[in-house]
Amino acid sequence: MQAGKTSPVELEDKVGMLSHVFGFAEFRPGQEPVVDSLLNGEDVLAVMPTGAGKSLCFQLPAIMRPGLTVVVSPLIALMENQVALLESFGVRAGMLHSGRPREANVADWRGAAAGNIQLLYMSPERLATPRMIEALKALPLSLIVIDEAHCISQWGHDFRKEYMELARLKTLFPEAQLAAFTATADETTRGDIVERIFHGTARTYVREFDRPNISIHVEEKRQADKRLAALVKERTGRQGIVYCLSRKGAESAAELLLNDGHNAVAYHAGLPDEERTIRLNRFLTEPDLIVCATIAFGMGIDKPDIRYVIHMNLPASLETYYQEIGRAGRDGAPAEAILLYGYNDLRLRRTMIDDSGAPEEVKRVERRRLDTLAAYCESTTCRRNVLIAYFGEEREEPCGNCDICQVPPLMADGTGEAKLALEAIIATGEIYGQSHIIGILRGANTEKIRTTGHSTLAPYGTGQKFSDKQWRRMFRQMLAQGIIAPAGEFGSLTLTACGQQVLAGAAEVSFRQDALGQETRRKSAKTRLAEGQVDAKLLTLLKQKRLDLARDKQSPAYVIFSDRTLIDMAEKQPTDRTEFSLLFGVGDKKVQAYADTFLAVIADYANPS
Repeated sequence: MQAGKTSPVELEDKVGMLSHVFGFAEFRPGQEPVVDSLLNGEDVLAVMPTGAGKSLCFQLPAIMRPGLTVVVSPLIALMENQVALLESFGVRAGMLHSGRPREANVADWRGAAAGNIQLLYMSPERLATPRMIEALKALPLSLIVIDEAHCISQWGHDFRKEYMELARLKTLFPEAQLAAFTATADETTRGDIVERIFHGTARTYVREFDRPNISIHVEEKRQADKRLAALVKERTGRQGIVYCLSRKGAESAAELLLNDGHNAVAYHAGLPDEERTIRLNRFLTEPDLIVCATIAFGMGIDKPDIRYVIHMNLPASLETYYQEIGRAGRDGAPAEAILLYGYNDLRLRRTMIDDSGAPEEVKRVERRRLDTLAAYCESTTCRRNVLIAYFGEEREEPCGNCDICQVPPLMADGTGEAKLALEAIIATGEIYGQSHIIGILRGANTEKIRTTGHSTLAPYGTGQKFSDKQWRRMFRQMLAQGIIAPAGEFGSLTLTACGQQVLAGAAEVSFRQDALGQETRRKSAKTRLAEGQVDAKLLTLLKQKRLDLARDKQSPAYVIFSDRTLIDMAEKQPTDRTEFSLLFGVGDKKVQAYADTFLAVIADYANPS
């Protein structure tokens, strides 16, 4: 039996703990099986999308079991937010990181050693030191949790070398239970995590990836600065994130929005640590601040009421894209994800991969992932279905909440062009990649075509009327439609069953008109934010009181109460502590700390003097 394994009696108590400590009447979908496995002493990998409540899945078992739980977290901001939130619930939590005074770290370590701290957060670098390993061996270590576990995999979208040392934990602490959590990991990354962290065996949970409240839009980039200004103006007063490829781009976007009268700031790794902390705290406390950021503004951004995410440039992969858009709408209210897709961005991304210095095997995988992302951008079917299919989920019905569903693209018959491409793939033995096949179709005189003798093939030169750019768009659309598929480690293309039908004349293919040289402009669809059928004036007063308290405590507003709790409060308008305790997300500690303050706001509003 592993350390910390609990009894069935404790399993029965979990709902009571969920209510009295965290203020939730029930688990969110997907949480309870993970909690049960951890309470039963199993090693667990949980892949749960952003906003699914993965932190509670290990926090609840940690406070129900004897011994210490160590949580490995890659970012100081993430540690501080998690510890502040836990302390607001009355949970004994601490952290060790380089951004704190030494005496604060010492106090939390002594608290953990004395059994007065239940969850202790630290970075992977600190955990991996010989001194820390020896110190932890002297404590009743029950559970080790690795958050953002995809960082350990070289196939993950955010691989970090310092995570590699965590592969030793299974050997160093054989009696401790291990758990790994991440919001984004495809099948390859999941397998790599299980092999590295758990040495091949772990109970794996994969929560569905769909976030139906996020409206997804992709549009071709034209006059990017003007488009950004228009998009943000349409969303004035709402909080959003604008992702940019470079530090210069983030600074430029922030300056543009500031000049337009918006509350905006840049955030990137080139800023001093102190300044980044200041800007992050502003984002967490100012309800209308727009952050124009590079990927440095990533993990640890756990704010529930972000209403939109705009990508000014193409992300590195679908995993990165999914992770970043998942920062919007964590409260479940409508949110938007808008990607401006430019071909120059695609070229820059390819150059970044080529110049990365990574092993060639890794470069090949990254190129394939970039091609998959480009195919997603060129999709002509429900965009959400394409996205979740990448993570292994299949759904036939269109979502109705993406640009493709709302404004279907103008299509044209492209069966003849598709057959030319498929014939070229077959004629070369299905062992070559896209660039070589396009060269054959366009009648190119490359060294590779000369050495292979492919200029003598029947498809050679049959697609000269289309540019390289147009052919690449058609290939990406064929990938998105499942007509062709990448095969092997070198990215060669092969025909699928659907592609065989097209080649045999049993199925037709349609392409976007612009891919065939018939340019069209898409209208952008708009969505309106709706917070529920509540008294808007009272909700505003409650939010203002929450903001005042957050500023006094110098903590994020959501640590006081989430938007969902305030909406519930405005709907039900409790009149005493008993009614207040029944609100969503209100546990015993929060009743004690805040009930009288918010009840007074409701009473004053209901009975103005």
